[in-house]
Amino acid sequence: MLVDHDVPTVLGRIRVRTDGDGPAMAMWPSLLMDGDLWAAQAAHFADRFTVLVIDPPGHGASEALTRGFTFEECATVIEQVLDHVGVGRAHVLGNSWGGMIGGTFAALHPDRVGVAVLMNATASTAGRHQRIEYAAMLRAAHLLGGIRPPLTRSVLKAFLGPTSLRTRPEVVRTVRASLSNVDMASATWAVRSVVPQRPDQRDLFARISTPVLVVAGEEDATFRVAETWVMAESIPGADFVVIDGAAHLAALEVPDRVNALVAGFLAKHT
Repeated sequence: MLVDHDVPTVLGRIRVRTDGDGPAMAMWPSLLMDGDLWAAQAAHFADRFTVLVIDPPGHGASEALTRGFTFEECATVIEQVLDHVGVGRAHVLGNSWGGMIGGTFAALHPDRVGVAVLMNATASTAGRHQRIEYAAMLRAAHLLGGIRPPLTRSVLKAFLGPTSLRTRPEVVRTVRASLSNVDMASATWAVRSVVPQRPDQRDLFARISTPVLVVAGEEDATFRVAETWVMAESIPGADFVVIDGAAHLAALEVPDRVNALVAGFLAKHT
C-alpha cells in the first residue's frame, strides 16, 4: 500500500508516495498529470523495489507553485526526495517533463542514479508552433476557469494518439479526470517553465554516464519520434525504443509493455 510523505523542497512541499522494499525507483510524470500516471508501474515493481511516486511541483497533492523554476531546481527536488526518505541512489523513470528532469538529474547527480528510463521527452527547446499552441491553451484555460471542454479535447489529442482515443476508454477517463483537477494558477508556472522557457539540454545530456533507455511513442504528437531520437543521440550509449500504438503517455496507455521494457533494461544493467 502506498504511504504518503510530505517532503520540503526548493519548489515547495512535494507529495511522495512510497511502497515496497529493495532498490529505489523514483517516478516523475508529465505536465498536467500527477503520480497516478505511474500507478501500473508502482504496483508492478513494488514487490522487489522501493517505489517513490512523485506528484511534481504544483501538481496533484503537492504544494501549488507561485513562481517559475529551472530544470536544475527540479533535479534538486529529486535529490531532496531521496534524502528525505533515506535513499542514496535510485533508478529514475520520467515521462515528458519527468523525462527531461530525469536526464537533468542523471547528468548533474551521477552518483545518485542507477539507470534512467526517459519516456516521451525531448532535450531540445520548444519550437515556435509548440510555444504558440501552449500559450493559446493557457489563455483558454484561464478564460474557462480550468481545462474544460472544448479545451479538454485539444489536450487529449496532444496526449493520446488515435489508438488510445479509439480503443482505451479507461485511459481517456483517467486523463480527463487528471485534467479536471488541475490548478491552472499553479500549472501555468510549470507550463511556462517546461515549454517556452525550456533549455536545450543536449550538451548537458552528453555528460550522462548512467545507463539510459529512451522511449518514444509512435503516435506521440507532442514530441514526435524524430525529436525523441535526437534526445537519445545526445546521451552516450543510450538505448532507444519506439512503442507502436502509444502516444505521449505510454506508461498509462500500454502499461504491460512499459513494465516489460523497464524490467528488461534493469536486468541488463543491474
